[in-house]
Amino acid sequence: MTLTKLSVETLGDISADVEKPSYQQNELMPGIVHVGIGNFHRAHQATYLHRLFDMGFDRDWAIIGAGVTQYDCAMRQRLVAQDWLTTVVELDPEKLSARIIGSMIEFAEVNPDSVVDAMVQPAIRIVSLTVTEGGYFVDAQTGGFDASHPDIVADANNPEHPKTVFGIIIAALNKRRQNGTKPFTVMSCDNLPENGRIARRCVLGLAKTVSDELHDWISVNVKFPSSMVDCITPRTGETEFSLLKDTFGIDDNAPVVCEPFHQWVLEDTFSNGRPALEKVGVEFVADVAPYELMKLRILNAGHASIAYLAGLLDIHYVHEAMAHPLVASYLDKLERTEIFPTLEKIPGVSYETYFNKIVERFSNEAVADTIPRLCFDGTSRQPQFVLPIVDARLKKNQSIDGLSLECALWCRYCFGTTDSGADIGANDPQWDRLSAQAALAKSNPQKWLQLGDVYGVLATDPQFVSAFSQALTSLWKNGTSATVQHYLTSGVHEGNVV
Repeated sequence: MTLTKLSVETLGDISADVEKPSYQQNELMPGIVHVGIGNFHRAHQATYLHRLFDMGFDRDWAIIGAGVTQYDCAMRQRLVAQDWLTTVVELDPEKLSARIIGSMIEFAEVNPDSVVDAMVQPAIRIVSLTVTEGGYFVDAQTGGFDASHPDIVADANNPEHPKTVFGIIIAALNKRRQNGTKPFTVMSCDNLPENGRIARRCVLGLAKTVSDELHDWISVNVKFPSSMVDCITPRTGETEFSLLKDTFGIDDNAPVVCEPFHQWVLEDTFSNGRPALEKVGVEFVADVAPYELMKLRILNAGHASIAYLAGLLDIHYVHEAMAHPLVASYLDKLERTEIFPTLEKIPGVSYETYFNKIVERFSNEAVADTIPRLCFDGTSRQPQFVLPIVDARLKKNQSIDGLSLECALWCRYCFGTTDSGADIGANDPQWDRLSAQAALAKSNPQKWLQLGDVYGVLATDPQFVSAFSQALTSLWKNGTSATVQHYLTSGVHEGNVV
């Protein structure tokens, strides 16, 4: 197969089997600055916009990429060489498909001044974010904004030269205020409960340290819609590069592979207009919280519940984990008995149907999603996805046996070896700290709960401490399989499935 290097000039040389933009880049105008041009953004938000532009609508809402990290520098270098184009491969087990998206037309230089300059442009009406769950400076003790974080303190002391994303947003909003320019919407697309409200809290918390006047102006004029975003998007590795070259003949510096399922539920509240994304399947609602909670608890906590169990059993791929009876049974019981009952009913939505679809998605062999990816960054993901469910059940004096076992599996995983004795590579930004604490917890489980930034007040809850300690003690004494099997055959407290 002839190999074609991706660029605007070579689009005509690429196989007719690959979907290409019906629009030219010079037909697009910027309307959005997006911070965090990772795989998920390009598989999700950038793809929705591409489809809208392809239909001939709202071509003044193109994306300017932005970022503040070394990862962003590397991504910018990869994309500039191919005119900001990306190939997105959908991993449908029936038939792979590929499309080239061109909804991003520029990528700001990766430094704060350039990003502020991009956001100050009057044409920019939305600033959107995928900066990961750990990028929002949440205080685990209070659940509020962590104003004491060193990066936030640095921005508060030097607001003219910010380093954080939120410092940059505030600097840009302040310039727009001074220029008499209408403010942009701040739109979080990260997997966080009430992500818009958390983004608002970060911006206002930092703005308060700059000036009361700026804080009040942002509070009144800037909208922060919450959203629920969903599309499983594995990391890109050699397998994915080879897949694109061998199947479609495209040499892409930064391809994306994803599942065929996409969902985006978004609150319809914006400061300065929005693209008509409802034309391409985005669900606009008055309150996204119930949908958000459904996804975060059933899907994201579900991912966590299979991740560490499968990792300890030396399982590498997610679809292989779903084919393992112990893993599949653990997920099923945990969801039905401890997770479903914490959710309020959504009119027209069946949690049973939603969960069955998730099982199908997790089992998609073509996605080849990996257990190490699901295990990554538990320090951020556990407080966002799992521990709020623990807290909700404790407040109602309900059983937390399965959830406590999930927490113990994470601790056991962070010890750094599987049940067979194989090494587990560093898989968290705080891996050294976690592995040291897990070693202490082997003989004293409560040592693990001293991770105050993770567990907060849960570390002193007698029911949680007892259930966690019992689970971790069993994992070390009896092994992973026997401990999980005991949970599966213990008393079942069925919740209502809706």
